[in-house]
Amino acid sequence: MTVSTELFYLALTALLTTLIWLPYGLAMVQQHGPMEAFGNRDHEKPLVPWAERARRAHRNAVENLAVFASLVLIVQAVGGNNQVTAWACIIYFWMRVLHYLAYTFGLVIVRTALWTVGWVCILVLAWQVLA
Repeated sequence: MTVSTELFYLALTALLTTLIWLPYGLAMVQQHGPMEAFGNRDHEKPLVPWAERARRAHRNAVENLAVFASLVLIVQAVGGNNQVTAWACIIYFWMRVLHYLAYTFGLVIVRTALWTVGWVCILVLAWQVLA
């Protein structure tokens, strides 16, 4: 089975999004104990600052995955794969990795710049579909 570059990087992005909750999840267990971490968390207790930032980075990744995945699947469905869409997906994935790290470590300006590059990649995919 041959997988396009776009679908490969969509799969990697989905896997990344699935895994990046682990650091703040483990911090939650360590800080509040397993019963609190695995409970309903109706009244979430704050985590240490880095773990709170990791949680927000994960939420941001989930929000952006919906748009990225939709556009990649549309590109695939219409046969719009090309060098531009491939590079947009590659760059998007690495921006998400770096965005997560920058967000978790509190690098505000860097985080915003990385998010912006990822956002431009999404716009490039949309442009390739709509042009």
